[in-house]
Amino acid sequence: MISLAKLFNGNARWLEKKQTSILSAALVITLANVFSSVFGLLRERVLIGQFFNNEASQQAYEAFQLAFQIPDLIFQLVVMGALAASFIPLFASLKKQNEAQAFRFTTIVMNWILLVFLVLSVLAYLFAPQITHLRTGVGFSEAQLEIAVKLTRLMLFAQFFFAISNFLTGVLQSYQRFIAPALAPIFYNLGIMLGAVLLNQYLGIYAAGVGVIIGAFLHAVVQLPLAWKLGFRFGFDFDLRFPMVKKLFSLMPPRLLTVGVTEFQNLAMGFFATTIGDLSFVVVKLANRLMTLPIRFFGVPISQASLSFLSEESAIENRQKFNNLLVQSLNQIAFFALPASVLLLILRVPIVRLVFGTDNFPWKTTVLTGKVVAIIAISITAQAMVQLLVRAFHALKDTRTPFLITLATVVTYLLVAYVAVFIFNLDVLGLGMAISITAFTELLLFVFFLNRRLHCFGGKEFWMPQLKMIAASFFMAVFLYLPFKILDEVVFDTSRTVDLIALTISTASMATLVYVYFSMLFDVQELVYLRNLLGRFGRWQDAIEDSSEVLLDTSIDNNEVSSKI
Repeated sequence: MISLAKLFNGNARWLEKKQTSILSAALVITLANVFSSVFGLLRERVLIGQFFNNEASQQAYEAFQLAFQIPDLIFQLVVMGALAASFIPLFASLKKQNEAQAFRFTTIVMNWILLVFLVLSVLAYLFAPQITHLRTGVGFSEAQLEIAVKLTRLMLFAQFFFAISNFLTGVLQSYQRFIAPALAPIFYNLGIMLGAVLLNQYLGIYAAGVGVIIGAFLHAVVQLPLAWKLGFRFGFDFDLRFPMVKKLFSLMPPRLLTVGVTEFQNLAMGFFATTIGDLSFVVVKLANRLMTLPIRFFGVPISQASLSFLSEESAIENRQKFNNLLVQSLNQIAFFALPASVLLLILRVPIVRLVFGTDNFPWKTTVLTGKVVAIIAISITAQAMVQLLVRAFHALKDTRTPFLITLATVVTYLLVAYVAVFIFNLDVLGLGMAISITAFTELLLFVFFLNRRLHCFGGKEFWMPQLKMIAASFFMAVFLYLPFKILDEVVFDTSRTVDLIALTISTASMATLVYVYFSMLFDVQELVYLRNLLGRFGRWQDAIEDSSEVLLDTSIDNNEVSSKI
């Protein structure tokens, strides 16, 4: 049997080359996101199949979803706050000088982060009832409150493994190893599914909470052998005088402020949804799962892959190159995100049924989820573009402006959601509207402030391709809607899963061909990049060889788009 060490040794050679193009690096990130997202959706389908049999189990499932928020808040603030504050660059620079010192740096930072995390987790454990009561509305029952409190306390234990695991991810990616970090979210989702299926009859909804702990443990274990082989060791070093430790902690406040504001918006969404009741929190979460797929597949990969290029061209003398690269990357994001938005908008109900529609998933919930998907699908391109615009400010070494924009965006969300829910009584559809309105507001603010600084969005290089792709997407929507309605009513019996799959694939394929045709007709240059990208699939190893590593999103809820900073 081939040992893990031999397996890693045999594959490490082609993981160490530098990237030569944004799209080749984006390919690597996209593949990791695809597999992670597919298993994440499979996880939700399994959980729905296990815990959606009656009203009581449905409410328990909603409580389980809500219980994620506090553990994830602590994780994002403490762990991801440290990792996003330039941990990988600092570790990499130390590694070049002295590998032993680099691992000591990792140990010190990890120990302090775990200590702070432990203190916050103990406080969250002790005050879980009060915190849960404050952040939920009148539509959340007393039974749900009790379940959410217990699950919150249970899932806090999982964060300990996640904290260690994400430091291992940083170490591995500093050594240009990405296979283990990419596999970790898959094992995490497998752990949840195993816990839910095997322990459901004994523990009920708490089986899913135990599954989260199992998944978090697997998330760390799958990365540990390679990190150990590279030289990582656990230790009890808390020396704050170590120079790089001070530097890392000094870089954390902007990240912590931004994450705090963003997480406050998530908590507010939970409050509004549980005020409405009727599983509104579940509906919004499932709709967001589908909405974030195109962003994870296209917006995040292209944005992450662009960051190093933007950073290299951020000097004043290279500002024109910076502008050209920024506009080109935004056009690439729009080229993929716009048709994905159309597909989700038109095929919302079949997609919801295929992804989440187990036998016990109510038709009423399916239709309602589809409506929310349609509303927020309109904002997919805006949210995908923001992923890049935020990184453009980072490349310019400006973290203040993104924070202020994020603050304004959250205020906008709170106002719109409050008016929609409490004044116009739009219920969960109002929350969908709040998400879309907020996304466009955020995009406009980023475009305005970046253009005022760089004057990069005034020419036809940006607006003409965007108008062409919007026009192609419009014709795609027309040619998608008509065949879909005809085939749905005349040809296919969509009560059968096989027919539903055939309807979805056939209409989506036709629509995609229409989009490509009109893109060719309008001379959309992004088709050239797509052709080059597809050409690399025949030489997949070469494509991966040309890619450098970036920090993959391995947070507890790895199907949501990660925080922007």
